[in-house]
Amino acid sequence: MGENKKSIVLNHFLSPKYSILSENEKEELLRKYNVKLSQLPKIFVDDPVVKTLGAKVGDIIKIERNILGIRSIYYRVVVEK
Repeated sequence: MGENKKSIVLNHFLSPKYSILSENEKEELLRKYNVKLSQLPKIFVDDPVVKTLGAKVGDIIKIERNILGIRSIYYRVVVEK
């Protein structure tokens, strides 16, 4: 995907902030919430954001939304379709 399209997908003012967790962050998240990877909400590997980030199956994507000054964090595990 071209840099211009990447900017449009990830930097649009209505788009939340996306990032891929490192292995250490991933382990910490699973331990903190006492969950298994399979228990997290899913996002498909062919999702435009997943493709743009370059995430692969098994990665956890952190999604940060800021609505009316309230910050919410969501996590999704990348899975095959």
